[in-house]
Amino acid sequence: MEKPYVFITRKLPEEVVAPFREQLNIRMWESEFEPVDRNLLKKEAKQANGLLTMLTDQVDEELLIDAAHLRIVANMAVGFDNIDVENAKKHKVIVTNTPDVLTDTTADLAFGLLMATARRIVEAADFIKEGEWGQWSPFLLAGSDIHHKKLGIVGMGRIGEAVAKRAQGFDMEVSYHNRSRKKDVEKELSIQYENLDDLLRSSDFIMCLVPLTKETKHLFNEESFKKMKKSATFINVSRGATVDEHALYEALISKEIKGAGLDVFEKEPISSSHPLLSLEQVICLPHIGSASIETRQKMIQLSLDNLSRVLHGDSAITPIN
Repeated sequence: MEKPYVFITRKLPEEVVAPFREQLNIRMWESEFEPVDRNLLKKEAKQANGLLTMLTDQVDEELLIDAAHLRIVANMAVGFDNIDVENAKKHKVIVTNTPDVLTDTTADLAFGLLMATARRIVEAADFIKEGEWGQWSPFLLAGSDIHHKKLGIVGMGRIGEAVAKRAQGFDMEVSYHNRSRKKDVEKELSIQYENLDDLLRSSDFIMCLVPLTKETKHLFNEESFKKMKKSATFINVSRGATVDEHALYEALISKEIKGAGLDVFEKEPISSSHPLLSLEQVICLPHIGSASIETRQKMIQLSLDNLSRVLHGDSAITPIN
């Protein structure tokens, strides 16, 4: 019996992929860093029974309409705004993602970014590397305390809950805003629900953890930043388009807010001329929220498990649709 054909849109470690070659006919795009060419992706989708995609790969109606043999798209991410899920359903294509396995890793990065931004850690490291440290002084690169401050989390999913747990270790007061209230989580983590306006006005740190949808696009805009404290720090580790970057830049240069830590951007990758990179009070990272070796391997494993199960007649482990 012919093995189902799977196309993987990036070069992944062979030691993780190899065990699945007995069950699947696997071909990988040859580059680890460069996205697969769009025309090649469309060509492969026409032949493939399964695709293992990255968040940079657009799986839309144009691709799906010609993918007569396609049965599953396994997206190696929690978010799936790169996939037209409704059209996939129409074409009877199962879509899966990789929740849970990256929750703690992303929460680690999110809280680390908060700490680095508040305490000016990257700026301080660069200060030494650039030979600027001539004398010690009491307020040299003085940042903001994290302990006993208020953290406002917008989006209380698995990652939000994990961040709230980390905040407890710093004796932070934690509030959250979410599409639906989670009273069991409030009780378990000793956090409180607030409407968005109250959270923005009262929090010392505001962290965006919402998925990107029509409702959340530019959720953080000029009006949002004006509601925040002048001493507030904004952190985004969700999706870049949840933030109006021009409004954020204006809020920072006009000192409406104090600083920002960003792991995601509206258009990725950003160039070295991006306006936000010119600001000392901003830390920018290249979308590495879940980028630990252990977690990336688990994400690949889960994606391949989803592909193998569906293509051999079983149900997906983590279906979206």
